[in-house]
Amino acid sequence: MARGARGGRPAGPKPRIQLVAALVGLVFLVVGALGFVPGVTTDYDQLAGATHHSGAKLFGVFQISILHNSVHLLFGLLGLAMARTIGAARLYLAGGGAAYLALWLYGFAIHQDGAANFLPVNDNDNWLHLGLGFGMLTTGLLLSNQYGTGGRLDTPADRP
Repeated sequence: MARGARGGRPAGPKPRIQLVAALVGLVFLVVGALGFVPGVTTDYDQLAGATHHSGAKLFGVFQISILHNSVHLLFGLLGLAMARTIGAARLYLAGGGAAYLALWLYGFAIHQDGAANFLPVNDNDNWLHLGLGFGMLTTGLLLSNQYGTGGRLDTPADRP
């Protein structure tokens, strides 16, 4: 079996977890870019920096701002970078999923017309964050089960 250039994992197709992380990263990049496209973003003239006063909505549904779009772009770039290794892809999906679940809780805890809603988020964003959180967390944890953490495999009797 042929080995990779650095002698590690055999050369061949990337594990699915890495492909999924790259796909998720690509989707975030596209969504972040679309947030700056008039027409795809309704009320584009109301796009604001980092405030709940931003009246722009992606696809006419999800409230966005320049900060919100920028976060999507950065999260997308992070996903593409982390998809290069199994461990990083797992961390991106599971950690990103946990972060989106926290953002979902935050979105329901704050008053949407208050200063704390600086990202901004609306009810549609909150439900999307719930779905993304569970989807990414589940994918990150379950799709990578066949791969170890990179440490030595042992049995409970071997542990100190």
